[in-house]
Formats: sequence, structure tokens, C-alpha cells
Amino acid sequence: MCGIIGCTGKHQVAGTLLEGLGRLEYRGYDSAGLAVLGPDRRVKVVKATGKLRNLVEKTGNGASLPGICGIGHTRWATHGEPSEKNAHPHISGDPVSLSEGEDDSDVVGVHNGIIENYEELKEKLLRHDYHFYSDTDTEILIKLVDYYYKKYKIGPIDAINRMMVRVRGSYALALLFKDYPGEIYAARKDSPLVIGVSGEEAYLASDVTAIMNHTRSVYYIGNHQAARVLPGEVHFFDLNGDEIGIPLSEVTWDAKAAEKGGYEHFMMKEIHEQPEAVRATLASLVKEEQIDLTAAGLTDEYLFGIGQIYIVACGSAWHVGMTAQYVLEDLAQIPVRVELASEFRYRRLLLSPGSLVIVISQSGETADSLEALRIARKNGARTLGIVNVVGSSIAREADNVLYTLAGPEIAVATTKAFTSQLAVMYALAVRCALVRGSIGEEKYRELVQELLLLPQKIGECLTIREKLQWFASRFSNARDAFFIGRGADYAISLEGSLKMKEISYIHSEAYAAGELKHGTISLVEDNTLVVGVLTQKRLLEKTISNMVECKSRGAFLMGILSRGNENAKAQLDVTVMIPDTDEHFSGILAVIPLQLLGYYISVARGLDVDKPRNLAKSVTVE
Repeated sequence: MCGIIGCTGKHQVAGTLLEGLGRLEYRGYDSAGLAVLGPDRRVKVVKATGKLRNLVEKTGNGASLPGICGIGHTRWATHGEPSEKNAHPHISGDPVSLSEGEDDSDVVGVHNGIIENYEELKEKLLRHDYHFYSDTDTEILIKLVDYYYKKYKIGPIDAINRMMVRVRGSYALALLFKDYPGEIYAARKDSPLVIGVSGEEAYLASDVTAIMNHTRSVYYIGNHQAARVLPGEVHFFDLNGDEIGIPLSEVTWDAKAAEKGGYEHFMMKEIHEQPEAVRATLASLVKEEQIDLTAAGLTDEYLFGIGQIYIVACGSAWHVGMTAQYVLEDLAQIPVRVELASEFRYRRLLLSPGSLVIVISQSGETADSLEALRIARKNGARTLGIVNVVGSSIAREADNVLYTLAGPEIAVATTKAFTSQLAVMYALAVRCALVRGSIGEEKYRELVQELLLLPQKIGECLTIREKLQWFASRFSNARDAFFIGRGADYAISLEGSLKMKEISYIHSEAYAAGELKHGTISLVEDNTLVVGVLTQKRLLEKTISNMVECKSRGAFLMGILSRGNENAKAQLDVTVMIPDTDEHFSGILAVIPLQLLGYYISVARGLDVDKPRNLAKSVTVE
């Protein structure tokens, strides 16, 4: 979840490092720091807690850190509380020199991930006269590299490889060695790291958005691989120390996609980018009005033979899976189980023959989802990754991949990635339904046409934002909110509730409407907000009945209704109408006002919409 940046070349790097860290703020952090190798071949380390602007002020926007090679980091606390001593970069030497700002350490580094056997490693290093100043596992990692570097009198790559053999856990690591000025060394296992080159400059980062302004030519380093990064060139090595080749990739995203573009927040910008994100995603799957998944290796013959689908994901991606479960089972008549990746990876798996395991992740680096994919493959299941990042770990390791074309998503609360993932799952369900014979050609053509209309209808949903802004101002001081629905509407309620709680900090829960009577209704009191998602006509009356029962206990009722269900308006306090579509696809429209509601309530409460407290964009640790 931390942010890593590095740069080496012919120009002063501190400003570049700070710029890159600014582009990584969305990942979540509690402190930040820089290490720059100065002209005197001494490393100067500066750290600050809190917002990145504190580090900017402390370094005079980088002016106090001259040097043409350096690394930077934004930390999200895992081991050790948020503090300056625990902030990165960490050093191999005497902590007294660190407090004075200059250090003669042989190794300085930054790290993203978690080291599981850090206590065992720390005991080893204590026996060899190493001393520790922080509470972090990262300091142990840096000093372990230093230990091998000095004991065996070997080069950086060999020292790093010895470390990788000994360490258990996840890491993306960037290191400076005093004896190798102008060079950055890197290693990776299970945490994202990208390396780019441009002319006489070279860059590394935990996310490509941090370096897009400088280069579009990037390498995605693999697990248990190390890299030597020099001005304008990169060399990669395997665990044996042999140099290897890695293909160069070109980033196709527009750099402006990672900027606010006049919007107050990234989240609002990304909400408004949803029509184009869904349009682009569908365009990659629908050719001449036919859904074509063969480029991803999903032939009609294979789709016909699927015995069962497991959808594995975390957070909002899990809500996509919950929604897709209803659609796949109803349209394609395939049994579907939806699993939280953090649970799936620790269960005794009983995967039936012909199972397809679909792993959904925006970043393609979510730790639990990635490990779930590996376990599924180990158990003989075919795996399909649905990701937004080309070259990500899930994209590389899944048997087949379907990409969402949402572009970079900066706000922590997902919006356009969510709807793009839904679009992919809808297309998959429709194609499965056709080839398995559960729908005919005529119905298939109707559904494909309805899919292609979804971007336009999402745009229509965005026109209701003023009504939601007014409503949010009224309920910005709410203490509790409940989101309810039945069937696919319940799945979308889960996402609406998450949006509310993660960015507005209002206690919010989602329930299948029929479960309200089983305990939850005891929490309803005057002015409790109850939001109903009401797009499934055959379930409408039952859900309205549940909502009215809440109203009799003082609740305020808000309903998200398809235009064909307008007769329910009389029983609700506030209604938001969304365009009609086939009910299998209504969730992608109903979620738009729920995103806007969460956004406007957060703004009304004066909160940091894009970087909510305690959260990070890419959860790359368990």
C-alpha cells in the first residue's frame, strides 16, 4: 500500500521524487521521506510525518537535497506506529547519523510489503551486532542486505538474492549502495514495482502513474527478480544472479487521465469518466454486434463446458462478483459461488471438474486475490483475471485475462473500475447464455444492443447530481444509514453502503431486504436513513413493504427506481429515477446515484474525499 519512487540520471532528482510521491498519495500514507545521494557521495535522508506537504516544506521543495540519484517513499503503517523514526527510507548504519540528516550507511532503502519472519531475522542480526532504531520490518530487511553485502564481500545483486532466499513475505524494494553512486537496486515479490527509462534517465515506482510524465517505456519486474537501474538503462537478474531479459511495454494511458482536469476531486472526475470507461471496455469485447472473447482464450467451446464458476475478489470487486452471480445464474444457468479472497485462500477447496475461477482486481496486485489465484491454479482450476492494469501480477499469472479499459483510477473509492468490471461480467454472462442455449439469437441480439446503450444511460444518470447534492446537505449529519434490496439490487446495496462508510465515515450497513426483521430493524429510529435499490419489478412490492415498515419506526426513505417502477414513488420520501434497461444490467445504472450520494455527503462533511482515513488504494498486504 505504500508508495515507492526512484530516479537516477543527469538532473537533480529531489523535485522529481516529490512530484512522483504526490502522484502516489492516493495509495494512502501517514508519513513520507527521501534519500538522495549527494555530490559528496553521502546519502542525506529527510522524513516527515503527516501530509506530503510537510516533507515538501522540510526540504524546501527538494532544494536542500542536491543529487542526481535518489529514492522516496510514502508509508502506510503496518509494523510500528506512524512516526518519523518508522518512516522510510531506512538505513543500515547508526541511527545517530540519521537524526543528524546525513549518513555513512552502506545501504539505504525503501520497501512496500510485509516481512513475515522479521522476528527471526532480527534475532539473527542482533547476534551479529546490529542495532535497531525503528519498529519496522523494513529496517530489518535493509540491514539483512547489508549483512550479506559485508559478510561475503559480494555485489549488490548477490546480496539482494541472498536476502530474497531468506525472507518470507512480500516486498517491493529500492536500495541505494554508497559504493555504487548513481545506481538504484530493486527487487520484488508480490508487491508491485515498475521500472521505466527515458534518454539518460531511469525511474522506478510502485505505480506507473508516478512516472507517466517522464516515460511511457516500462518494464514490469517479476517475482524473485532483481534489477540494477542506471541512468538510461536497466539490467534484470534472476535468483541465481544471471542476467535475464524482460519485455519492454508501452503505457498507452493519457497522462492527463492521472490529473484532476478541473474537477475538485479525483473521485468526481472518475464518476464522470464512467460513460467513456464502460464504452471503451465494451468496445474491446463487442465486435460487429457480437461478443467476442476469443482474444482472451475464452472460446465458445470452452464456455459451453464450464461446470461451475467461482468469483473471487475483495471489497468493491467482490460486490461486482455478487452482482454477476445473479446475472450469470439467471441468464447462463451456470452455478456460481462468490468468495472473499481473504477467506477463499485459507479454506479447504472442493473445486469441481470444469470449474472456472474468476479473480477480479482493479490493480491486479491485491495480495489476497493474487494468492487465491495461485491456489486455484495449484488445485487444477482454470483461472480468468479481470484487471485494469496491463502487466500486473494477476494479468501475468492468470490462464486468461479480460481487461477493463478504465484508465488510471486515483481516488481510493472506486467508481469507474467498478462499472467497467460490471460491464465485462455482463458481456461474459450474455455470451455464456447464448453458447449454452439458455437464450436464443433474438434475445442475444437484444441484450447486446442494451449493453451498447449502457454508456449513454450512465451519462443520463449523471444529470441527477444536483438533486443528490441537495439531499446530501440535508443528511450530512446522519449517524446511521441502511441500504437494502433483493436479488441483484441487494448486491448493489452492498456497494452503496461501502461508498457511504468509506468516504463519509457514517455508519452504514447493507442488508437483503427480507433480513431486516431478523434483528436489524431494532436499530431503526427517527431519521435513520434507509436507501432502497428498487430495479427488479418482481421483487419491488416486497422491498417497498420492508421499507414502509422502517418508516413506521421513524426512518426516512430514499429509493433508487427504474422509470418503469414509478408507481412506488408515493410510499417513499425521496426518489431518484434511473433509465430503464434490461433488469440484468440495472445495477450498473443504480450504482451511479449511490456513488454521487456518498461523494456529496463526504464533501458536505468537509472530508478528504480522495484519501479517506486509514484506507489505501491497492491493498498489497494481507
